[in-house]
Amino acid sequence: MLMGIAYTVLLERKLVGRIQNRWGPSRVGPFGLLQPLVDGAKSFLKEDLIPTAVYRPLYLLAPIISLGCALIPIAAVPFGESDVGPHHFDFFEVSNINVGLLVILGVASMGVYGIALAGWSSNNKYSLLGSLRSSAQLISYELALGLSLVGVVLRAGSLNLRVIVDQQARHGILSWNIFGGLQFVAFFIYLMAAFAETNRSPFDLPEAESELTGGYHTEYSSMKFAMFFMAEYGNMINVGCVATLLFFGGWTSPLGDVIQPPHNVIAHALFPMLWFAVKVFAFLCLYVWVRGTLPRFRYDQLMNFGWRFLLPLAILNIVGTSLWLAYR
Repeated sequence: MLMGIAYTVLLERKLVGRIQNRWGPSRVGPFGLLQPLVDGAKSFLKEDLIPTAVYRPLYLLAPIISLGCALIPIAAVPFGESDVGPHHFDFFEVSNINVGLLVILGVASMGVYGIALAGWSSNNKYSLLGSLRSSAQLISYELALGLSLVGVVLRAGSLNLRVIVDQQARHGILSWNIFGGLQFVAFFIYLMAAFAETNRSPFDLPEAESELTGGYHTEYSSMKFAMFFMAEYGNMINVGCVATLLFFGGWTSPLGDVIQPPHNVIAHALFPMLWFAVKVFAFLCLYVWVRGTLPRFRYDQLMNFGWRFLLPLAILNIVGTSLWLAYR
């Protein structure tokens, strides 16, 4: 997961560079592939400054909460087929939790405490404003994000992520929830709410440099700042994994049973994991593409979009999905 975070940063820097007609990192290692190692070393070696007026216990705890809540959810994410013929593989997930989706949403939502405490404990009014903005934004869009997933849960009849994926595995892409399950509205709501939940452009208001000098992490430096930075990219990976599992068939092939991997256990185990990785990678590329394309919202536009558009739309999607399932 940590290696994925490091190379997601490199992916963003390279893709945004191409969008802006420049190279991006290209000097360290072949094609710049060793740049994350240099960035990590730089973060560790930078001088760690702590302002004198901060509330030290919470100031030190805040980045740990943010990064911890970004790393823990991956424990509930299955990323491959567990049963291949007579063989059973346990290494395709850390834990098969019956309410895995609920665990991921619950742990990820706790990350707002790290941001709120960071702004308050810094004893900096700009940091406090940034953390208040972020808290309001995250809590507002969590409602729409959670409600957008209710339609998928209703269709699968379970909060177990493996059950949700198995329910989409019958006919390839036609069985995926975004197409065959008619959850494209839910995916749109999830996508918009996910951008806001991870503080990504065009919803990166908590870090509006022109207004708040840097937002809730203004007073952080060295590795403590890097932990907030890593938490953002960790949450991007988590959001991509959940979207893949709930809307894009998880590790299943888009072609269903048309193309089968070679007839050996290793291929049958690794091909699903490869499909999963490709889908998450595509989702991360979409994240970066949006950042390099769209301008930032005003704060009032952001809050209106969440409360007056996404939230009612999510409720309508639940009602529509319920009626469709009842009719069937």
